[in-house]
Amino acid sequence: MDLARILTLQEVRGFVRQARCRVGVAFFGLVYLLGALLGGGMLTLFALRGGYTVEILLGSGTGPGWWNYPGLLVIAPWGVVILPFLSTLVMVVVAVGVGLGMTVAVVLAYRLLRPNPDDIARSKAVGVATGLTPAMIGLVTLGACCSTTTAATAGVGLVAAASGTTVTSLILNNWVLGLFQLAVVWVALLAQEMLLTIYGGLYGRAGRTVASESASAPAIGGRYIVGIALRVALIVAGLLWALAIFAQWPSSPPTAAGPGLWFQWIVQHELLGLLAILAGLFPQPIVRLLLRTRTGLGRVVPASVLVAGLTLLVWLPSTLTRAGLDSLTDQILGSVGVGAFWGGLSPGPISGMALVARWILEYALIGGFAIAAALAPEATMAPLLATLPAPARSRAGSPFFVAEQPTLSEVAGEGARGAAEEPFGSSATPAGGVRSG
Repeated sequence: MDLARILTLQEVRGFVRQARCRVGVAFFGLVYLLGALLGGGMLTLFALRGGYTVEILLGSGTGPGWWNYPGLLVIAPWGVVILPFLSTLVMVVVAVGVGLGMTVAVVLAYRLLRPNPDDIARSKAVGVATGLTPAMIGLVTLGACCSTTTAATAGVGLVAAASGTTVTSLILNNWVLGLFQLAVVWVALLAQEMLLTIYGGLYGRAGRTVASESASAPAIGGRYIVGIALRVALIVAGLLWALAIFAQWPSSPPTAAGPGLWFQWIVQHELLGLLAILAGLFPQPIVRLLLRTRTGLGRVVPASVLVAGLTLLVWLPSTLTRAGLDSLTDQILGSVGVGAFWGGLSPGPISGMALVARWILEYALIGGFAIAAALAPEATMAPLLATLPAPARSRAGSPFFVAEQPTLSEVAGEGARGAAEEPFGSSATPAGGVRSG
């Protein structure tokens, strides 16, 4: 299944194997590990008398910080190493992701130095930038899941502001930061996987990709710039929005949550967050899904998206807000002093420009996009579709295939015909055309 191939990063891993650069993955991964150990305070270097001492740290399993146990304490003549369980596991997995992303980026950058046709230079430049993404976002929260010494870093503050909680709460419940690191690095690698799937033939992945030497990148213009900015904003905002519920769990445990709070978590957060992420990563399959679910029982999909978007933006009565639902309008009312009886809702511990930025980049963007996508998917997704390439030939079943940059009316026509096709994939004939049914 193509979706499984994408989610397991088959092109990224295959590119590393074909380029014979596993040493690069190990090198960049080890560099990240060393930086995380030092930056997170898990490794302290100093001269110490005596030999080696190794101790396994055990916790009760139910008290504060239970996710840190069992841990490992190593005392050596050159310093001390403390390895909490979950933090160490997250650090190793993130290091592997950073190693993959950086290695692919370096190889792509090297191949950029060779003469290239002008019509594909732009797509290659995008490839290098995408390849560097996993390392950059991993470094933003370097060691943040491991130590309070990083409480003042921009990464932890960003997660706190985006999730509507405090830095102190995140540090005390650092498993949230670990989850954030894993999700962000994986999404960045998915973006790199998309690029290799489309343009891999230009980098030596012949026979495994959609594009060929005759592939053409979309023309850069106002619509293209808006589309790229919207895709990036949707991915970042959607990721932060989907992960925000985990930052709420320490103060609102799932076992004690009522139906209203579960509605906020599942419908308002996860549904809208995943829609934003998938629309940013896979705009063509998402517009097809929205178009094909406008009739019959499929209407449940756009209806759910519409309800989630509306409840996130419009005013809600106090009965619903007390039950746990969230609303931008109610938060604005609460911030100017309107009482809870009239729906005023406290925006939480953040204030000032951080609160305004959260309202705009999360509530307004994600809620507004959901409403627009549910009511008018063609017009809403048009800027995102304008950023897709127009490859000359396709690989059968690729969800990134764009047959000569299809128009929205053609996409709508496919939906009206009800072609039996996976929402994240399309079948293709040897000639590169779409095969319906």
